[in-house]
Amino acid sequence: MVPIGIRPTNDYAFVLTFGTPENKVPLMSLLNAILSLPSPIADVQIENPYNYKEFLEDKMSILDIRASDGQGWIYHIEMQVAVAADLTQRLVYYACDQYADQLRSGDEYGGLNPVFTICLIEDKISDNASKIHHAFRLTDMESGRTLKNTIEIHTLELGRYNLSESDLAESSELERWLYWLLHAHEYDTESLKRLFPQAAFVQATGTIDRIARVSEDKNMYDLREKRRRDQRWIINSSIRHGLEQGIKQGLEQGLEQGLEQGLEQGRQQGLEEGQQLGLKNGLDLGILFGQIKSLQKLLGLEQMPLEDLMAKDPAELKALVSDLEKTASIFRND
Repeated sequence: MVPIGIRPTNDYAFVLTFGTPENKVPLMSLLNAILSLPSPIADVQIENPYNYKEFLEDKMSILDIRASDGQGWIYHIEMQVAVAADLTQRLVYYACDQYADQLRSGDEYGGLNPVFTICLIEDKISDNASKIHHAFRLTDMESGRTLKNTIEIHTLELGRYNLSESDLAESSELERWLYWLLHAHEYDTESLKRLFPQAAFVQATGTIDRIARVSEDKNMYDLREKRRRDQRWIINSSIRHGLEQGIKQGLEQGLEQGLEQGLEQGRQQGLEEGQQLGLKNGLDLGILFGQIKSLQKLLGLEQMPLEDLMAKDPAELKALVSDLEKTASIFRND
């Protein structure tokens, strides 16, 4: 059988699967799996249903889903291919904007409903964390008291998800949805329905199957896939350019530091040959110092103090530069 070949993480496929009035069941299932509310969401209304004509007029627009439930609680969901530098600030802004936008002239603050902003990201936000799902709430750091039913921001880093098909039988509903989002395109339609026989999954599978078969939808999907590839290319190009500039700057700084160190060593020795030797060694060490600090900065690593670098011999410094360059090369090629 031929795989469906449609990635649900493509934002166009994601919105068609979860952001249309006829697909409320998959949306409610995904929201309930992510939020684990005391009372499951029983009904939703899509506030910004996908409009083919509007999308055709603005092909570069950000596709997201805005919905509300029977209580008036507000949900904002989006799929991101990569982590932008200002992602955190943008999520907070959107959440606060939707919270404040509920009030009209004469309205009471007590009428404000909770806002849940959810961002699913194919990448990893930070290498310093291991969790897939993070839930951010307004909480007092000392007492742990939370301002309930106000604003919540949820991030799901799909780049950390590593469960296999054999794990699904004992997986949570959220883990099953994450597996479906990441791997549905690898299965043919019938196999995927057998693997995920629940109604919400079956409807979601039917949607991506339709995208694969309907030329209008497939064209829109391909357009967004091209945009995804372009985004990846821009990000990787920026990283490569930044690395090259950082190394250049490190060399320049290393030369300056090496010159100063060499002069100081030469003065201390008080001999001309000692001065010349100090200059050469200082220049060599300075270049290595500059390379190490620049590469560590680019990779987001803690920069080694100068005294720690000076305690190493040249062979150790060269080995460290080599290891950092290999890491930067792997990061650049991802």
